[in-house]
Amino acid sequence: LYINREISQLEFNRRVFEEARDPRNPLLERIKFLSILDSNLEEFFMVRVSGVRMQKNAGITDLSIDGRTPAQQLAEIRKLAMRLLKESRIYFHSTLLPELEKNGVRILNYSALTKRQCENANRYFADNIYPVLTPLAFDPGHPFPHISNLSLNLAVIIEDTDGTRRFARLKVPDSLPTLVPLKRSSGGARKNGTVPYSHYFVWLEQVIVANLGRLFPGMRVVEAHPFHVTRNGDMQIQELEALDLLDMMETSVRRRRFGQVVRLVITSKMPRPIRNILQQNLRVEDNDVYVLDTPLVLSTLSQLTKIERFDLKDKPFVPATPAVLRDVDEDSGAIFDAIRAGNILLHHPYDSFNPVVTFLRAAARDPDVLAIKQTLYRVGSNSPVVQALLEAARDYDKQVAVLVELKARFDEESNIGWSKMLEQEGVHVTYGLLGLKT
Repeated sequence: LYINREISQLEFNRRVFEEARDPRNPLLERIKFLSILDSNLEEFFMVRVSGVRMQKNAGITDLSIDGRTPAQQLAEIRKLAMRLLKESRIYFHSTLLPELEKNGVRILNYSALTKRQCENANRYFADNIYPVLTPLAFDPGHPFPHISNLSLNLAVIIEDTDGTRRFARLKVPDSLPTLVPLKRSSGGARKNGTVPYSHYFVWLEQVIVANLGRLFPGMRVVEAHPFHVTRNGDMQIQELEALDLLDMMETSVRRRRFGQVVRLVITSKMPRPIRNILQQNLRVEDNDVYVLDTPLVLSTLSQLTKIERFDLKDKPFVPATPAVLRDVDEDSGAIFDAIRAGNILLHHPYDSFNPVVTFLRAAARDPDVLAIKQTLYRVGSNSPVVQALLEAARDYDKQVAVLVELKARFDEESNIGWSKMLEQEGVHVTYGLLGLKT
């Protein structure tokens, strides 16, 4: 019995959805799992679906391990993915939204706002949203604008004074929260530092739609509909032809932004003429269009998990530090004495990662240490490990060598940035072996 890799990945994500549906999990943890589900599915389309599509487009007829052609796999993927996408949105509206409201977290539609809430939302639009909006028209004098990967957009129809209708695209800015706070304390704390019980939000795209008239003065806004685009993120790297792996990866990351569209998500309210404009210009087939209820993007619901309502979250987990390492510091060299005394096993994330950072910093400060060699795979935006390595090379004149995996999927850009910073400080950086993930 063989299980198809892509179908198995979708079944795994169904188990993630089951965590979102499990009433034993605290409410905001269930929201987190729903957000993870949507994020996982975005990556699934960017990589797995894109890979199968490329096989189909290349005319490959080889069967998968479970005996399916690429076309058959794509048909089954669409059926299972659509079911999961629809069920997750139904569950969000029928169960999670009412439970959030019952617990003081209210996500409102713009049409349901009170007069005062509308004033607050419109003020937020004027102060924070309007300055970052750039509507782009599509007509014989203007080419169809590039739609960036994973972006949420509005397809807008406007009418001139002479009755001529035009299409415009407006990107919903991803630099702003998807859920607009209707009170200053919503999603945060009051001026006195206390956290309120009630939090009020409205969807960002609805605030934009309600204020579209400000973006098109002298014109009538006929209609506006949201849509979401997913592009091919499965980079095909011609390593054998690459003379510089770093340069090749930078080029590949840039190309990813312009990958072929593999999924177009729209609502059932979008008229066929607007849908045709999008499909024709994005080169999307009917089978790659997913018609869903709003919100089209659930991954941004992770914003709600930042609310400091600990009664709606799991009890915070504090990683343990082995007793032998609890009193060591990076200056005394005691960590080396602890290592000499016996082997120490750290099981992350249950054991704290701090001893690892302490070990690196102690090595940087120790006059008997001549060199530090480290492998980096996925590096965070504010990595204490990288800071320790930079400190060792810059402040203590250590010989530091680092092997960076540039092909850590979707962390390539971050790893490239860290590589350049390390090189600027005199660290010897290598990038692994061609043809292999190291």
